[in-house]
Amino acid sequence: MKLSLSSIQNKEAWSGYRLPAYDPAAIAANTKKSPRWLHFGPGNIFRIFPAALCQHLLEQGEMDTGIVCVEGYDEEVISKCFKPYDNLTIGVTLNADGNLEKEIIASMPEALTMAEDLDRVTEIFENPTLQMVSFTITEKGYSLRNADRALFPIVEADMKNGPAAAKSFMGQLAALCLQRKAACGAPLALVSMDNCSHNGEKLQLAILEIAESWLKNGTITAEDYDYLKNDIACPWSMIDKITPRPHPAVEQQLTEDGLEEIAPIITAKNTYTAPFVNAEKPQYLVIEDRFPNGRPPLEKVGVIITDRETVNKVEKMKVCTCLNPLHTCLAIYGCILGHTTIAAETKDAELAAFIEKMSREEGMPFVVDPGVIEPEQFLKEVLTARLPNPFMPDTPQRIATDTSQKLSIRYGETIKAAMAAGKDPSKLVLIPLVQAGWLRYLIGVDDEGKPFELSPDPLLPAMQSKLSGMTLGGAIDEEQLKPILSDASIFGVDLYECGLADKVIGYFRELMAAPGAVRATLKKYVY
Repeated sequence: MKLSLSSIQNKEAWSGYRLPAYDPAAIAANTKKSPRWLHFGPGNIFRIFPAALCQHLLEQGEMDTGIVCVEGYDEEVISKCFKPYDNLTIGVTLNADGNLEKEIIASMPEALTMAEDLDRVTEIFENPTLQMVSFTITEKGYSLRNADRALFPIVEADMKNGPAAAKSFMGQLAALCLQRKAACGAPLALVSMDNCSHNGEKLQLAILEIAESWLKNGTITAEDYDYLKNDIACPWSMIDKITPRPHPAVEQQLTEDGLEEIAPIITAKNTYTAPFVNAEKPQYLVIEDRFPNGRPPLEKVGVIITDRETVNKVEKMKVCTCLNPLHTCLAIYGCILGHTTIAAETKDAELAAFIEKMSREEGMPFVVDPGVIEPEQFLKEVLTARLPNPFMPDTPQRIATDTSQKLSIRYGETIKAAMAAGKDPSKLVLIPLVQAGWLRYLIGVDDEGKPFELSPDPLLPAMQSKLSGMTLGGAIDEEQLKPILSDASIFGVDLYECGLADKVIGYFRELMAAPGAVRATLKKYVY
């Protein structure tokens, strides 16, 4: 059988799958006429989390419109993963007992691209019924500048040419909002659901920086700028649901169910997607309550709607203490030790002890308690259920992507909190071992001395250049390390100023001593 609107009408054929308990055709018609929710970046986490939330609200009768999905970067996602399947997705929940929960998600009746459907996207923005535009475009999607802090040429051109000629995504977004102002003047919420700190602020600052250039060169009015600043709300959010790439084991299970043409796709722009999405069951979404044109009743499907301070505290709890530091530690050492799944790493005695001790002894004393989620319970779920789930096919290689962009928030904030509490950061044992482990990872050889492929990272060429000449078993030049260890943009602090540089250098020397030194160093320090 094939995934399609007509196929799912045969409920007997789809035994074992939760089917939409509403009329997709009626919802599609309502959405076409009165769109309330538009989403940019309909990737894996969106399709199995926010889109599923919308589906459940439709089933409860709390909503009567779905989500219009728009792809602004990789058009193949729409042409190959949405349109051939009538915009349906198979959401597969991977439970720790091996049981798969399978749901057909039909809450995305319209799938567009900015390249081909800009007129329709504009029409939706101009409709006063639109309440929220959400985003899962990755943190890079909000950036106007390259690694050298220079404006991207396309952004620079947008700033010069004005909204009518905008080509960059953020420029087009600002222009769409201004077209809404001209058409109906209604306010709107732009809700980043990307897994990055202060995501709403990043979105708003990008839009306003472009708008400021337009105001200066006279291509928009002061009233236009004020509308973008005051009527376009950018609430902050925290999203958490581990969503690996589509896995062959899940594909095999679906194929055994009788499904056809569901193989994962790698697009020309290197997007990994499929007609199905596999993810863990635990999920958290916390959003600041700033919706000037109304919103779906998301709290009725488990979303925490709260104030900005609480969102920020939840994000800090997760990113600085209870999940992300553990993930990054496992990613770095997992790659060096040859592991291929996160779950397998939790059965590695040294790595399991590492993340348990680091989180409880070095992180939890400085954890931020948000009040709406209990940190101890969250950490316990991560350590005992989420990371060890053997049916979650997530890899240290995927998590190791962009590590240079993660170290500051994931470890630097704890170091700064320790300093603010009058503690001596040099007494930390395991956080500096992660930092040294990252340097060892950048050498690109595993603990047996065999080369391995490093994951993509914007600072990878620069870091490898700075470590040039350092080899396993060779001499370590401390002066060569100094420009890295003193870079607060990487570590969140200057490791020399906070007293950690010598410890990191010492660990790095031990990790680089010889084949097998990584395992020996872990055994020395994690128990």
